[in-house]
Amino acid sequence: MGGPFFGVRPSEFRGGVLLRGVEQTIASRVQCTGIGLHTGQPVDLALRPAAPGTGVLFVRTDGPQPVRFPARAEWVTDTRLATTLGNEDSRLSTIEHLVSALRGMGIDNCTVEVAGPELPIMDGSAASFVYLIQQAGIRAQARMRRRIVIRRQIEVRDGNRWVRVMPSREFKLSVEIDYAHPAIGRQALDGLVISPELFAREIAPARTFGFLKDTQRLQAIGLARGGSLANAVVLDETRVLNAEGLRFRDEFARHKVLDLIGDLALLGVPLQGHVKAVRGGHQLHQALVAEIRANPSCWTLETPGSEREPALDGGVFQPVPGRV
Repeated sequence: MGGPFFGVRPSEFRGGVLLRGVEQTIASRVQCTGIGLHTGQPVDLALRPAAPGTGVLFVRTDGPQPVRFPARAEWVTDTRLATTLGNEDSRLSTIEHLVSALRGMGIDNCTVEVAGPELPIMDGSAASFVYLIQQAGIRAQARMRRRIVIRRQIEVRDGNRWVRVMPSREFKLSVEIDYAHPAIGRQALDGLVISPELFAREIAPARTFGFLKDTQRLQAIGLARGGSLANAVVLDETRVLNAEGLRFRDEFARHKVLDLIGDLALLGVPLQGHVKAVRGGHQLHQALVAEIRANPSCWTLETPGSEREPALDGGVFQPVPGRV
């Protein structure tokens, strides 16, 4: 619907997959401070190594007692403005960029300490989190990495928006967006085989984006107080307002890939399949995750070099205490 079309061929993206070998964690503790997107307040963040089988575990440290949130789909409470985890007493929002960075860099187990109700937005991309992971280093662990292997197609739709996952020998992503805006238009990334090298170079630097009129509306109701040109690509009716311009000509589509990786990571283990998202978003991505969880006959849980495991495994999909 107007605007340019940007396509990337699979051959332009090379590198290994994130499905084989042993689990990994970071090698040392690292920390940073940034601004919360909605509160506009400083937020302290620390990443710590975690034991095999832990997964990504968020811990809010700003209350009288630590509150823990596993980065799993069953803990998601909201996807409207960001991906939010929560329970009856506490919530933690804007987790998607960090979770995407951990999955994209091949980190299976990590404890994330956050002194506030949301993660820092940093520059609106995952590049700062990739830098933290690189500074911490990566350590192999004595446990084979399990994966969900898609055997039959699963799809969710919402009008002309849809996301599907199909069988594949690799973790592969295809994303298409279409905005009636002259600076965006239709953009597509096709058949990306995700590796840490590709993620760090081609996906992580892509920033979140939004429209000036929406930002002004959110700030008027007390949200997006930390939002600025320093942590998002902002557009008015006709153009990009950031003085430095775009980091990639198709930065908008690349950020959708970043979000999709983070949302799929909430399955709890890596996914082996080809995911295609057309006009997707957090809500639709999480609907696909829910549909995968609800259809164990369409996939198997496997460990390289071993027999297939039962499709529904307590170590993958665990119930949330106190939640129906």
